[in-house]
Amino acid sequence: MRAPKKKSSPSNSRKAASERAVPRFSAQGFLRSVGAGRSTKKYQANKIIFQQGDPADAVFYIQEGKVKLTVVSEQGKEGVVAILGLGDFFGEGCLAGQQSHMASAAAMTASTIVRIEKDTMIGVLHDEPKLSELFMTFLLTRNIQFEADLVDQLFNSSEKRLARVLLLLANFGKDGKMEMVVPKISQEVLAARVGTTRSRINYFMNKFRKLGLIEYNGGLNVHSSLLNIIVHD
Repeated sequence: MRAPKKKSSPSNSRKAASERAVPRFSAQGFLRSVGAGRSTKKYQANKIIFQQGDPADAVFYIQEGKVKLTVVSEQGKEGVVAILGLGDFFGEGCLAGQQSHMASAAAMTASTIVRIEKDTMIGVLHDEPKLSELFMTFLLTRNIQFEADLVDQLFNSSEKRLARVLLLLANFGKDGKMEMVVPKISQEVLAARVGTTRSRINYFMNKFRKLGLIEYNGGLNVHSSLLNIIVHD
């Protein structure tokens, strides 16, 4: 004989209905929608998102496009400290008590940027483990890249540093395929990122092009075999 089915209590039924009524939190959904404490804005290429010294009161997320972070010294010398792309955060220093931005941020291509107010970001990171995990993964990955950048500056030639920057911009990892970097990236920007002169960048770019490692076809395309410049002297 079949055992009689247990009837669910009214409290359990209400609990189940409540769980069905509350949608599960989606980190990507949060980062791709507007709401309390967050907004989305489109920027054309070369448009400033914020400037060095502006109040740091929000975290930014790149929905699409590329963004460069630059620092200008008191003597007026500019350095590109990072070039970011889809899925990256920036401006996160405000979460650690930073009062003003240490760098300027500008769109390199047409970009869609989400602005999340500091208090909103802190609250969601505290309440939603999925977003906390995504954000922590980004921070750890970026920290590893910063360490690699430092080693690169200390021990590698400007030619190898340029090759590494181009591979990072092309999201290296797809063997044997040409990957678009950006529709247009100036040699001045590359020089500022690599830490050398524009004339040296021009020399190496011509060398890479003649070797078939890069090509210009509606933008700069990079071949994964450029890695050989880094691993071989």
